[in-house]
Amino acid sequence: MRSLRRAKIMGTGMYLPEKRLTNADLEKMVDTTDEWIVTRSGIRERRIAEPDQAVSDLAVPAAQMALKNAGIAPEQIGCVILASFTPDRTISATACIIQHKLGCKNAGAFDIEVACSGFIYATTLGRSLIETHVCDYVLVIGADILSKVIDFTDRNTCVLFGDGAGAVVLGPSANEDEGIFDVLLGADGGGADHITIPAGGTQMPTTVKTVEDRLHYVKINGKEVFKFSTKIVGDMIEQVLTRNNLTLDNVKLIIPHQANIRIIESAAKRFNCPMDKFFINLDRYGNTVAGTIPIGLHEALGEGKINKGDIVLLAGFGGGLTWGLVAMKW
Repeated sequence: MRSLRRAKIMGTGMYLPEKRLTNADLEKMVDTTDEWIVTRSGIRERRIAEPDQAVSDLAVPAAQMALKNAGIAPEQIGCVILASFTPDRTISATACIIQHKLGCKNAGAFDIEVACSGFIYATTLGRSLIETHVCDYVLVIGADILSKVIDFTDRNTCVLFGDGAGAVVLGPSANEDEGIFDVLLGADGGGADHITIPAGGTQMPTTVKTVEDRLHYVKINGKEVFKFSTKIVGDMIEQVLTRNNLTLDNVKLIIPHQANIRIIESAAKRFNCPMDKFFINLDRYGNTVAGTIPIGLHEALGEGKINKGDIVLLAGFGGGLTWGLVAMKW
């Protein structure tokens, strides 16, 4: 039996639609103001996919960039994992569509749906495939198009979300002191109704009435989600640091899910650390769900905020309710 090997991120990529939807644009669409949105979320604009763009259309260019940056050919990929709750279609898996478009002819492919924690869950699965020698290289993508499942008459939800995709290539590390050294996953299904699309599944199949009642759009219990998120971010950071005998001083950068600036501020306050310990881009993109963390990672690298030897934490939380954290040494 071969021994376990450590997995690392070899390359990153991202793709965002060109169209911008600003808070000023939303002021003309729904009863809201730029001040109201910025104060409550920190978001100033978000990207919106074209009507003919599907999630695979966002995921493919993000993945191509990640492959190029990793120096890995599509044929070398052993598995494609897509995290998304807005797939191209219910069946077949969108990961299979992406696999075909990329030319990853030697790869298995599947989707996972864990909403805003999706990229963390998918990265954890990809890491396991590499550690156990099932695959040498795994392509992990987080991508969502929220603009097609958001009710633009509901000011409590339509201001929060945007469209986008991020991707990473995972591979084996030649250095045991480099790569992913810990992961944490959690869920509380008792909060499943706090972030949901009520209709369209087997519990409430699509009917004329479900469409008329606008039950195919995202519904959020904002108060409960905010209460959950502000607690869980700090809890999981503290848990991973403690079990690895680390402090926040050892961590160079935390890339959290980009849901709300007040959630990130709450975590910074809990640890009495500066906000620049956290990477933030939600002001420009809003909440792209499974896309937020890989997009943030790609941008942080491009801005020189991560260097070799740095410890980086990726923290996801959201629908399910779910949460997860990936700890790595770059």
